Amino acid sequence: MALSKPPIFFFLVLLITAIILLPISTHSQDPTSDLLSQLQSLQSQSSNGGGGGVIHLSDSLLKRILSLPTPRPFSFLIFFDAQQLHSKPELSLPSLKSEFSLLSKSFLSNNPPNSHSKLFLFDLEFQESQSSFTLFAVNSLPHIKLVPPSAVDVKKDSIQMDSSDFSRLAESMAEFVEAKTKIPIGPIHRPPIVSKKQLMFLIAVILIWTPFLVKKVISGKTLLHNKIVWMSGAIFVYFFSVSGSMHNIIRKMPMFLADKNDPGKLVFFYQGSGMQLGAEGFAVGFLYTVVGLLLAFVTHLLFYVKNRTIQRIVMVLVLFVSFWAVQKVISLDNWKTGYGIHAYWPTSWK
Repeated sequence: MALSKPPIFFFLVLLITAIILLPISTHSQDPTSDLLSQLQSLQSQSSNGGGGGVIHLSDSLLKRILSLPTPRPFSFLIFFDAQQLHSKPELSLPSLKSEFSLLSKSFLSNNPPNSHSKLFLFDLEFQESQSSFTLFAVNSLPHIKLVPPSAVDVKKDSIQMDSSDFSRLAESMAEFVEAKTKIPIGPIHRPPIVSKKQLMFLIAVILIWTPFLVKKVISGKTLLHNKIVWMSGAIFVYFFSVSGSMHNIIRKMPMFLADKNDPGKLVFFYQGSGMQLGAEGFAVGFLYTVVGLLLAFVTHLLFYVKNRTIQRIVMVLVLFVSFWAVQKVISLDNWKTGYGIHAYWPTSWK
């Protein structure tokens, strides 16, 4: 007896059952969580690879981020970079990029892992992503922008970090991010200036040279017994004090900046009380040092001149130069801060 063929509806039932039982495709996953997982993975790879947790941003990755519905679950900070401009010292791009990486590393180390996805830091290379530079309307460097979760048009909605916001480098960058996002960054962890091996070597050299140094000190044949060295040191300390050099060293202030409106032009004097360039401090320090040296000359050397006429002429010149130097310093302070200093004349002179 021939076997009968199974009815056609039996095959239809099997086909429908197989379709229902198929595993859900990965394409049905939430695109936000998928991208967030990818960013966390890139952040972890960059952190373990010595990049400090800064993710290298590309045009395609930026498009995926901006395609997410707003508000996005995270903010992101972009450092706009250009390798061909790293050789220009006035821009300080390598130094700023290093501070940007230090900011990211400190953020990851100061906060628990569950908060790392609230803020991502990216670097964007000009030669690789010129369209992204155009999208953000970036036409000068250095340039750092914060994109909040609600940003739709990044050209209008992103927040630019002003030059004064990274005047103290990673510390001021952290203050900017905390103020704009309310996300805690925490203290900046800088590597020690001298490593343990260098410190051990320095201690060994000091111990070896200590007997020879003591012998020279006792015999009075060291530089510390030379009055010219003491005079030069006193002038250096005076200049170091009045020029704000310690401020420049602590905050790593650049000597000058590139003009935002004209990248080929350099800015040596920055208007605004919140920031002081190194060139400003050196200019003020030079003027004050001139006044101090003239005062030392008048009080310690001029009285050796016996001719009264020459003494008077020199005194008038010293007063004129000192008045001019102090007036220049006051004018610079008025220009930077907007506060004027007025002379108070006697009532009978008015």
